[in-house]
Amino acid sequence: MGIIEDSAAAVEVQAVMSPNRAKNYIKKTFRRFSKLAGFSLAELLAALTIGAMVLVAMLGIYSRAERTADVISRRLDNSRLPGEILQRIAEDLDRMISAGSNARITVENKFEGGLASARLTVRKTLIDKDNNEQAFEEIVWQTSSDVDSNGLVLYRSHSGLTLEDKLLDKKRAAWEKDYSFVPICSGVTFFKVQAQQGENLQDNWTSSSLPAGIVADISFVEPYRTVTGDLDVSDTEKVTRTIAIDRTRKIRFEIVPTGEKEKVNEPNLAIPK
Repeated sequence: MGIIEDSAAAVEVQAVMSPNRAKNYIKKTFRRFSKLAGFSLAELLAALTIGAMVLVAMLGIYSRAERTADVISRRLDNSRLPGEILQRIAEDLDRMISAGSNARITVENKFEGGLASARLTVRKTLIDKDNNEQAFEEIVWQTSSDVDSNGLVLYRSHSGLTLEDKLLDKKRAAWEKDYSFVPICSGVTFFKVQAQQGENLQDNWTSSSLPAGIVADISFVEPYRTVTGDLDVSDTEKVTRTIAIDRTRKIRFEIVPTGEKEKVNEPNLAIPK
């Protein structure tokens, strides 16, 4: 209503003023209203600056939240994946080695690119009709360096007369059967397998007899360089599992005979005065 009234007043003023003065008055009136209806350049720049600052702050918060989520998910994966791998190795050992089976275990450890690498071979044989030994089933777990991966790649191989997956293995092409190693995961920075013999751990095991257990260590944590030039991971960052071999085997117990010649050392329970 104010604009209409001012426009009507401008028309009345135009009737009593000279044409030039009325024209200038109308221009000043509309210029005043045009200034009130918009924003100045300073106000526009200030609004853009504040908006840009808010946007930068929001992007920074989002970026920090994304990095935190990546770190948490990586830690969860680093703690879950090693356990799943060691569980799969334990399942292979339990299935391959049983009471009365002609199985053999081979353990090898070495360094590849400064990283600890290992190879675990579980082989089960049988005697054919010609009294010849044949490989009935063989499973190999080993790590190998890869130029396209940061660290080692863990492979698993399954070969022999038996099929692990009858549906998929039958559909394999001839060239696929020659390459039985399947990559399990990459980024392994430490993989070590040791054979337990009494209280000692052997880095290499080639004996025809089975060890008492297998100790496997794996890690995906960033390694550090030792004084010898090799790469290693702290013990707290390694996931270790001790796997018993042939849990159904008979355990020999030694009973110590008691007699007059043997004396049992008992602690002195006398109360000092």
